[in-house]
Amino acid sequence: MSDSASEKPPATSPSLSPSLSSSSFPAAPPVLAEVVRSGFVESRHRGSLVVLGADGAVELALGDVAVPVFPRSSNKPMQAAGVLRAGLDLAGERLAIAAASHSGEAFHRDLVVKMLAENGLAAGDLRCPVDLPLDPVEAEAYLAGGGVRDRIAMNCSGKHAAMLAVCVLRGWPTESYLDPSHPLQREILAVVESAAGEAVGAVGVDGCGAPLMAISLVGLARAFRSFVLADSGSVEGRVAGAMRAYPEYVAGTRRSDTWLMREVPGVLSKMGAEGVQAVALSDGRALAFKVDDGAGRVLGPVLARGLGLMGVEAGVLARVGRAPVVGGGVEVGEIRAVF
Repeated sequence: MSDSASEKPPATSPSLSPSLSSSSFPAAPPVLAEVVRSGFVESRHRGSLVVLGADGAVELALGDVAVPVFPRSSNKPMQAAGVLRAGLDLAGERLAIAAASHSGEAFHRDLVVKMLAENGLAAGDLRCPVDLPLDPVEAEAYLAGGGVRDRIAMNCSGKHAAMLAVCVLRGWPTESYLDPSHPLQREILAVVESAAGEAVGAVGVDGCGAPLMAISLVGLARAFRSFVLADSGSVEGRVAGAMRAYPEYVAGTRRSDTWLMREVPGVLSKMGAEGVQAVALSDGRALAFKVDDGAGRVLGPVLARGLGLMGVEAGVLARVGRAPVVGGGVEVGEIRAVF
């Protein structure tokens, strides 16, 4: 056999086809937080975050803050403002729970029942799904007391009770109040677009069944900024005022939104499912972020870090940002922000 016949072609490294080259993929969002177990980084959570200055200009942008996202329950202040704009006269705890993702504690459930009864309604009129209390401590107590999954216990029941009440007031159909074409939902969409300063990018269905309007993180931060700067007599100012005065009704006794609004003067804070959070300070500075994988476990550390970068020095940030990692029943690490 000749030397040429025995030669083997040189080994080559596999290459991506032109359609699969690395340049064809968008850049990955930055890591916002990591999970550290026993000194080892076990997981990383990517996402996008924006900070607006007091003048409304973008001061910090991590990831893509201009693409539409579903803010989930961070939209609730705007939904509550839409209910007011449609004509319902709510104030105090009733207005706060209309913008709530409440924990399902007894005082939450009692107020929702009262709001329904005041308008000739009952739990069966709600179109949110049945659920257990959102707060795990409250859920255990609720079940131990014989409670079952119920629409009243669902964390959005206050918002739904307010939506039904304005329908009764205006003579609008109550059976279809969650339809995006319903007069109330059209009013809410107009409020979202006005507050965000941009058109809604998509409309979906939220976990509670209500229409869900997609806006960018910049738009979400801009909306919260507009609420804290609004005149106290405007619908936006009324919602912000009620949320800050009655934060336990917006969240619950063991929730970070409550702690922040109780302990940082003038702050407006509202979390959303799938790793969303929006906050505005009294001077108009605002923060909004979205964790790409939807992990709620990193909300506290990312929120505390973001507020720290904005100059907030309140002691409550240590409580908000604390997220221990447990192994064998003892603390062996932490979830920490890394930006």
